[in-house]
Amino acid sequence: MNKEDLINKVAEILGSKKAAKSAIDCINSTITSALKKQEKVTLVGFGTFSVVQRAARRAKNPRTGEIIKIKPKNAPKFIPGKALKEAVR
Repeated sequence: MNKEDLINKVAEILGSKKAAKSAIDCINSTITSALKKQEKVTLVGFGTFSVVQRAARRAKNPRTGEIIKIKPKNAPKFIPGKALKEAVR
């Protein structure tokens, strides 16, 4: 399922494709802005979105074999909730 399919499913419930697109876009932007602020977003039963910091490390360039340094960076993380885990079993 892609974003357009999701919008169509939500539109079936809301009765308006425009309202469904607005709802999906609002959820995406709200979660994204919260993660930018290093905040955790918990949707009970669905899961938790958070930000984790990946440590600096050294890696090998596969083309040249040269060792390179990779800087630390933030990455988004999702932990599914109990209800979601049970639903997909």
